[in-house]
Formats: sequence, structure tokens, C-alpha cells
Amino acid sequence: MSDRKRSTALALASALAGTAVLLAAPAAEAAVIDVQYDCKTPIGDKSAVSPIDIKAVKEGSGYKLTMTFQKGVSSSPIELGKGAMSPSAVILVDGAEKVSVPVSGPPNAEALPAETPIKITDLSGTYTPKKSGKVTFTAGVLTIKAMGTTTTCTPGNSPKPSLELDVEGSGGTAPQSGAGPTDGTLPQTGPEDSAIALGTLGATVLLSGAAGVLWLTRRGQRARS
Repeated sequence: MSDRKRSTALALASALAGTAVLLAAPAAEAAVIDVQYDCKTPIGDKSAVSPIDIKAVKEGSGYKLTMTFQKGVSSSPIELGKGAMSPSAVILVDGAEKVSVPVSGPPNAEALPAETPIKITDLSGTYTPKKSGKVTFTAGVLTIKAMGTTTTCTPGNSPKPSLELDVEGSGGTAPQSGAGPTDGTLPQTGPEDSAIALGTLGATVLLSGAAGVLWLTRRGQRARS
């Protein structure tokens, strides 16, 4: 094979392999969505907008969800020391099924200055679908705990989904009740040897009955003679 033909063949094989990978990957549509959080804080109501990004990575039978805040929300009147703030939230799943997935993140790695929008660390959690189909993921309520207080931030602008994904559920099809074998075999409710034992028992009863009939016939013949 010439070098030119060999190069053409390799290029075609690579293109086909790439197409196969694209066909195997689940369809997903992601977008960065601006979410307006209306927060109830210990010192009054506050509002802030942060672009939200949600990603999903397949892990076993579920998906690891990661929720990223590109801007800070709310603020504190005093400095929050390292590790003083713990964030959590919910991601709303809609479509093939409706569920709420809790996500959480580590405390702040650095001190947060007073009167400065609080930068939320990435929040993550696991979503295990029970139904198959297309689902969407939308930012839900954000909760910030710091210095013994709790701030609750609710999306006030009815944000659109940040991610749309085709998922495969873990639910199976239940067997139909009342259904039985149609080929004349014994119904099996346990291991195969149970059915064999049952058949052997039936044959034993049958043989015993035949032996009893033969014994009665011979006894009658002896009595007449």
C-alpha cells in the first residue's frame, strides 16, 4: 500500500472512530444561566445575581452533579474567617422524573472580607435516575450557614435549566403476576433440583399405585383358585 493510500485509510478510520464516540455519548445541552438570588439574611433582605453552571459526569448507575457559581451572592457585615461558612443547595430535576438533588461544598478556604459578596465554592452531589428519558437540571434554593446563622437564598427570576441530559434509569420491569409456563413443564419457584425432586416424588407415587393394583389383582386370583 502506498503512503498516500495508507494516510487516507488512517484518516478514514479516525473519522469513523470519532463518529462512534459521538453516537455513544449521551445527548447533553448545557448553558450558563443568570440566577437572581433573593436572600433572607440575619441583617435583612439582600439580592444578587450569579451565573450558574451545572455539569453532570456519569459515575456507575448515577451522575455526579457539580454546581458552579461564577459570582458571589449575599454578604456578611463582619469578616468570615477560614472555614466559617458552609454552603449547600438543591438542584431541581424535571422531565422524565421530578426530584430534588441536594448538593454541598467545602467551607471557605480563605477568610471572606466584610460587606463583600460571598463566593460560593463548587457544590456537588449524586443523582441516580429511576426513569429513562430527557431531564433538565435547574438551580434551586441556596443555603449559607456561617457563625451560627443561616441565610436562605431563593431564585427569584424563575431561571431556565442550566443542563439538559438524556439519562437511563435504574428501574426494571416487574414480572407479571399470574403468568405461568405454557410448554407443559412444571412451574419452578426455586432451584432446578426442586423441580426435579418434585418430579421424582410424583413418579414414586405413580409406581407405588401401580404396585398396589398389581398386588390386589394377584391376591384376587389366589382367592378364586
